Order: sequence, then C-alpha cells, then structure tokens
Amino acid sequence: MVRQGTLRTALPDRAASLPKSHLLLAFSSLNILLGSRICCLFVAVLLPCLQVVGQHPDIDLLRQVNVNRNTGLDPTFVLVSHTAAPVSLALPVTVVGAGWATRNKDLRNKGYEMGVAAASALVVTTAIKYSVNRTRPYAAYPFIDNVITEADPSFPSGHTSAAFATATTLSMNFPKWYVVVPAYAWAGGVAYSRLHLGVHYPSDVAVGAITGAGSAYLTHKARQWLQKNRQRKPVAD
Repeated sequence: MVRQGTLRTALPDRAASLPKSHLLLAFSSLNILLGSRICCLFVAVLLPCLQVVGQHPDIDLLRQVNVNRNTGLDPTFVLVSHTAAPVSLALPVTVVGAGWATRNKDLRNKGYEMGVAAASALVVTTAIKYSVNRTRPYAAYPFIDNVITEADPSFPSGHTSAAFATATTLSMNFPKWYVVVPAYAWAGGVAYSRLHLGVHYPSDVAVGAITGAGSAYLTHKARQWLQKNRQRKPVAD
C-alpha cells in the first residue's frame, strides 16, 4: 500500500526530475488539455445560450459598425487585422532569441510561454470553429459590406483570439503599464477591425478575446506550477 504522504509527493518529485525538453512538452500538453476542456464548455454551454438569445442583437450591432463605417479607414483596418498572426509569431521568437543572446534563462522561458500560449489559443479556437461551424455574417446577410473574405467558419474570431493571447501573455510576463496599455490597445484594434471589415459577429469577437486571454492565463499558471514542482527537492525518508 502506498502511503498518503508518498502519493502526494510522487507527482511533484516526478516533475522535478524531468529534463528541459520533457518539461516543455508536459507544459504544452497540460495547457492544451486545459484548453480542450474550455472548448467543450463553449460548445456544450455557450452555444445553446447564443441560440436562446438569438442573432438579432449580434447582427444589429454589426450592422451599426460595418454599414456606417468610415470606408476611408478600410485599408488601415485591413492592415491592423493582418498583424495578428505575424505579431503572435514574432514576439515569442524575439523574446526567446533575446533570452539566448543574453543567456537569460528566465527571459527565454517567458518566450517559450508566449509561444505555447499562442499555439494553445490556435488549437482551442480552431476546435471551436469547426465544432460550431457558424456561417460568416456577410454570407448570411447581404447588407453586410465585407471588405475581405475568409474561408473558415466564423465563431470564434481567430485573429482576436491570437491578439488577446499575445497581449495577455505579454502583460503577465512584463507587467508594466507601458507594455500592458499598448498590448491591449493593439488587441482591441484587431478585435474592432474584424467588425469593421464585416467578417465577424460581435459574439465571435467577444468569445475570441476570452479564448485567447484564457489560453494565455492557463499557460502562465501551468508554467508556474511546473517550475515550482521542478524546483522542489525530494523529501528525505
């Protein structure tokens, strides 16, 4: 029979003995597992709620933003929208590279965390998209004047998810106002651009922001948990 104290310390001691490559794999797997549970929650709970509330508030708000927009700003918001993927990829690579260049292990780990957060947000968002399979608003409502077209389903917004995952993980790792304010201003700009361009409902954008920020938060907590258990020394007999 395994003693209770031994059982409690088995998992932390195992985590503490993992090599770096295995620790990073466990870190990624744990976060994606948590994100998958969020995906199930969205599909099982939030989708019926959206169906009960109905499409009218969603499409009415989108109509106000899209149809009454300043068309002279269309090129600007196309550019803002298209920054989501490059920034989400470039920031983790830059932070990891800076960590290696300066031999700063903590900075390097922050970069890894940012990369895992972005990847987790992508996995969860894609899973929800193809589970819900919501039609794009411009395909369902002819009065929506879309500036660009998208090939994948509408719900939730992948661009918004990526932007808020990046803004959240950046803000949690570098909690300074001059980091937090520009990060969320950019993420908010990406979210608004999706409405301005007519490619998403407001609910797509809202859930995308929650998914991205939630993925980043869970990634941050998972890294803290794994690092804490890795640093923990085995208890002597």
